[in-house]
Amino acid sequence: MPNFESSFSRISTIKQKWKNYKFRVHISVAMHGYDKALRIDPWAAEKYENYAEIMEKFGIERFDFSLPNMHRLLRRGIVFGHRDFGRIYRAINRGGRFAILTGLSPSGKMHLGHKMVIEQVIYYQGLGADVFIAVADLEAYAIRGIPLEKSEKIAREEYVANYIALGLGEKNCQVYYQSKRQEVKNLAMFMGDKVNLSEMQAIYGFSGDTSTAHLMTPMIQVGDILHVQLEKFGGPRPTLVPVGIDQDPHIRLTRDLVGRHRVYSVIKQDVGVGVFVKGEGDAKKLIELAKDVLSSAYKEFEVNLPYRALYVRDAENVEEVSEILMECEKRVNPLAFYMPSSTYHQLMTGITGGKMSSSDERSAIFLSDGPDILRKKVMNALTGGAVSAEEQRRIGGKPEKCTIYELYLYHLIEDDDELEKIYRECRGGERLCGQCKKEALQYLEEMIADIAEKRKWAMDAIDDYVRGD
Repeated sequence: MPNFESSFSRISTIKQKWKNYKFRVHISVAMHGYDKALRIDPWAAEKYENYAEIMEKFGIERFDFSLPNMHRLLRRGIVFGHRDFGRIYRAINRGGRFAILTGLSPSGKMHLGHKMVIEQVIYYQGLGADVFIAVADLEAYAIRGIPLEKSEKIAREEYVANYIALGLGEKNCQVYYQSKRQEVKNLAMFMGDKVNLSEMQAIYGFSGDTSTAHLMTPMIQVGDILHVQLEKFGGPRPTLVPVGIDQDPHIRLTRDLVGRHRVYSVIKQDVGVGVFVKGEGDAKKLIELAKDVLSSAYKEFEVNLPYRALYVRDAENVEEVSEILMECEKRVNPLAFYMPSSTYHQLMTGITGGKMSSSDERSAIFLSDGPDILRKKVMNALTGGAVSAEEQRRIGGKPEKCTIYELYLYHLIEDDDELEKIYRECRGGERLCGQCKKEALQYLEEMIADIAEKRKWAMDAIDDYVRGD
């Protein structure tokens, strides 16, 4: 956690205990099956279970921040990890500017797993974020062969309309297409000069059979994430990318490339923080510039020209020094960006088990599903119940393994006390699966009907959100 006092009041003790408890439930279950050769594939249909393993292997920190009016996905520990969220936290705390970037894959219908992402975006929009939503039409073409015209139609009618219906605001929000935004493609080229094929193979598992178009898509994602900091789109500022854990390779690649293109490297020292000039630039001039900018916050400096270093002896926080140095970077480096921050949410389980996916209609609950389809899916959903009602009354159910309880947890029940009651009743054998499914179906039908009604007028507002460049 950041080492400064938040001006926001913390959420209630009961809700904090509930969030921590749910985090322990999910992470403890995830500890089984450790695999030292773990690789995350952003394009696989696999549902990752071992979140603790992934956090340890890839250096993801536990999300444990208190924010105003916390969304249920945050307070319940469904958003479980982060990279450098402290930078976003400071921006929120100080009323500073920040951006949020997400993307949509126009390859199928929008389901409840997609809804989780846009709800986080809407939440941060309410805290002042500039919102950017990438339509990944180039990626859809490269990986799934979907023509650009079809991608545009799917994006508008299936995703953007639902986003508006769910509450996405028009102010400080733009939806754009990868294929039409030249800055994204330019950055893919410029940033790509510091990554080679061997690294891409190590990160993504690319082989000799991988198409060149597929090879290019990670760099397009880098362009998506970073272009929001160009002057045309608001300038350098903290940027948050909320993702499922399957998208972490894109975050790691982008962060690595930002670091490689920075003029200054900032490293914690035994005493203070060291600022080192990289590359072949004029070290003396660049150190003087850094010292001048940093002197607004710090007073104790030591210069070591042979090491191309400036030691800030009275500094403690590497991130704060790095943020102040952005003023220097912007003056001398056209590819200067804040390191993007990220949060990680658990991937929603499909109602038949596995990952909820648009490509498997049986596994997903789509926002366009009608009442008959919803009923069939819910009543056939995988639960954590016992083999018989009698046995369940005797030994209780397992809500942590139940897709119906996950619907309550992620989407259907806003009140934490009510959710905890459902959990206790299931574990204690008081609640049976048939009853639970019927109640979930009623909640779900109401939610889907409400979205459908709002989607009618949202269709007329799409052009107010979508940018042509």
